[in-house]
Amino acid sequence: MNSFKPWKVLHLDLSDPIPDLNANDHYQGLYLVIFWANIPLGHLELQMAQLPMVASELRNLILQAIAPSVGSHLLKTGFQGELPIDSPKTIPPDLTEVLALEKPLELMRSQTVTLPTESSVSVIVCTRDRPHALKDCLRSLQALDPPPFEVLVIDNAPSSDATYQIVAQMPNIRYVKEPRSGLSAARNRGIQESRGSILAFTDDDVAVHPHWTARLQQAFSEPRILAVTGLVLPTQLETESQFLFEKSFGGFGQGYRSKEFDSAFFQTMQGRGVPVWRMGAGANMAFRRSIFEKVGEFDQRLGAGRSGCSEDSELWYRILAEGGHCYYEPKAVVFHTHRTDLASLKSQMYQYMRGHVTALLIQFEHYRHWGNLRRLGIALPRYYLRRTIAQLLNRSRIPAEILSAEIRGCLAGLLFYWQNRQSRSNTNHE
Repeated sequence: MNSFKPWKVLHLDLSDPIPDLNANDHYQGLYLVIFWANIPLGHLELQMAQLPMVASELRNLILQAIAPSVGSHLLKTGFQGELPIDSPKTIPPDLTEVLALEKPLELMRSQTVTLPTESSVSVIVCTRDRPHALKDCLRSLQALDPPPFEVLVIDNAPSSDATYQIVAQMPNIRYVKEPRSGLSAARNRGIQESRGSILAFTDDDVAVHPHWTARLQQAFSEPRILAVTGLVLPTQLETESQFLFEKSFGGFGQGYRSKEFDSAFFQTMQGRGVPVWRMGAGANMAFRRSIFEKVGEFDQRLGAGRSGCSEDSELWYRILAEGGHCYYEPKAVVFHTHRTDLASLKSQMYQYMRGHVTALLIQFEHYRHWGNLRRLGIALPRYYLRRTIAQLLNRSRIPAEILSAEIRGCLAGLLFYWQNRQSRSNTNHE
């Protein structure tokens, strides 16, 4: 990508007329996210070379893009979100069934949204020295409808009082200072300080959809669901770094169809390493308060400020290992601002892989599930060998320095775990 041009992120609500699209030479393309009645249904990636495009042509592309998601809302079989499992039992969706429905979008609108009356939502935002990003996040939280039970900002080992000053300007937001460095320590402090029965976590570089907490709360209607994740969409794709993270590394989103992760999923994947990192993102997750009493809090060896990441997925692993169910609900939407420069992306991917390797070893430490070591010793080396060959053959659009950072992150994860192996977590994973 020698001459990167930005992609324009647009949101299209199907309750409005479908527009004609015109070309704009400033952009490489359009990343068009399609909504209906505040429900995300899919997205289109349109190169500027495909434009201009009249509304009728765009309509046909939209119908193809949203059919799987619409089917998942209205039909019983064939449209469930795909789990990361190679299963012969998966029934491929028959899109003609969706086309045969009469006014499917209106049918979706008629589906009632019921919130569990016995639950209350505490929103927890952990932050460290990013007051300007935090301010935008908190503004979006103040627009939540209905409002949550409470909003807490956990200021993690701050270097100044800038975060306190931001929070002090905003009503109905509680400030808590956590002196121990590390995202897991901050999240655990949020658990201890909060009072809701459902604890929703997001990050300071995120803006939430006005119905975010309502959709999370709705996903907990079934008592068997102990943790919920949601859809993370890019706020912008203005830089090469943001585009690479979203397209080459997959971003944070996990598609537009809901998925339930249960014991069958866990047992099927256990021998190869359960891909809990594909269940969602810590920027958009929620838990029943009761689960922390059963499996413990976030492991403080993991997360930003410690290993680098994976404190979220390691907790999901414990929930599944103990027989609990997790749920991915794409109707619960947040918008994430990816790192804007390649140096920051390089650091991010180093931290991600260091945290990932550390989490694999911690999961093995707790449960002796050998699939974690299989991923560490077989799957990851194979993956990076393939990518290294592609890099040598000039078949990769990911810069070599980022690939190198990922590999060094894996090695650093081994060292980090070795240095912290004596810090075995107690029941609270502290």
